[in-house]
Amino acid sequence: QVRLLESGGGLVQAGGSLRLSCAASGRTFISYAMGWFRQAPGKEREFVSAISWRRDNSDYVDSVKGRFTISRDNAKNTVYLQMNSLKPEDTAVYYCAAGNPWAIPTRNKIEYIYWGQGTQVTVSS
Repeated sequence: QVRLLESGGGLVQAGGSLRLSCAASGRTFISYAMGWFRQAPGKEREFVSAISWRRDNSDYVDSVKGRFTISRDNAKNTVYLQMNSLKPEDTAVYYCAAGNPWAIPTRNKIEYIYWGQGTQVTVSS
């Protein structure tokens, strides 16, 4: 069992930055590929970024490439999403998720086992 708790969301002006954190409980955190997803009002939850357990493989949706950076600190059981140059269209609830142990990162949300409660990110124009 892995419990995930996101933090770091908030209100920011366009062009600003936020860093989201996702703290995980459980001794096996190191084995999980971790992902970030987001869901805007009236839209489906979409993939944002993912990182492998060894941090040697990461993936980003095209709309955030060059602006967002995913990282993880396995010693702290935490995964981060640094978001720079934020745009109003980045406004959403952001969720972190843990995938199958030892798996490569995936964009497919049905392959993620554990989910956090989400943190709201609002970007004003």
